[in-house]
Amino acid sequence: MCGPFKGCQGILRLLEIIFSALSLIIVIFRGRMVSPWGVWCEFVWVFCLTVPLVLTVVEARMWHVLLAAFLPNWADLTCGLTSLCAVMITSASVIFAAVFVCLSCIVSILCFIISTVATVFFLIDAVMQKKKCPTGYFSNLRGGLRTTEAFIACIVLTAATDHFVTGEWSFHPFGMICSMIVFAVCLLVTVVIIVLHLLKLLQCLLSFGLNKMELVFNFVAVLLYLLAVLLWSTFGYKRSGYNLYICNKCSLADVNTVTIGGIVNLVFYIVDLVLSFRSR
Repeated sequence: MCGPFKGCQGILRLLEIIFSALSLIIVIFRGRMVSPWGVWCEFVWVFCLTVPLVLTVVEARMWHVLLAAFLPNWADLTCGLTSLCAVMITSASVIFAAVFVCLSCIVSILCFIISTVATVFFLIDAVMQKKKCPTGYFSNLRGGLRTTEAFIACIVLTAATDHFVTGEWSFHPFGMICSMIVFAVCLLVTVVIIVLHLLKLLQCLLSFGLNKMELVFNFVAVLLYLLAVLLWSTFGYKRSGYNLYICNKCSLADVNTVTIGGIVNLVFYIVDLVLSFRSR
């Protein structure tokens, strides 16, 4: 194949772009998404369409050579973004099937099939790039933990938003809102830390070491996540018992998703905290 889409990786990226775009087009044809889970799926397909397209253009124009001062390890960045896309589109395919697919929903079934095909191509691409074993932030344990923390936080916030949007607002305890704020703030700081690790020049703007910042943040994040999980579990399961909900099973599913996701992220932040102490 000629042009930027040559070689095995180029063909894979082309297929990723095509099938991600088809998934997005079909779901737009299906109708406007009002469910937070639907919005998450649309965001994932846009993200998975944009990432391989941008990577292909940058490499075809050799712009990554010019960006070497800002992004010193381009292979690690592409490997990390491809792996992130693979995880995200896997979650979108599973969530879309669980929430929107039914036996009579032909358009939704078609969208799920195409999204699954895109997932396979992203997984193949991620595995092929991982075999090259690039060195860098995304390729080590700390980078993988940070990326996983951010991804799980996105799922948790989507489930929490769906719990409030789908149900009645007559009962919305302050404790559950505080939990959502904690998840959002920790996600924002986590993304900032990832960006600082990737853009080395930005670390010069810090008046303190990035490792020290991570240590303090991990300690605070563990405490906040522990509080958030306790508050969400206490008020969430209490609310699901008498809230006037369109779908009681959906309500419990959202509460369970936030609780389990919060606990998993709490464990990851504890591991990250231990690694921060060891790297001092």
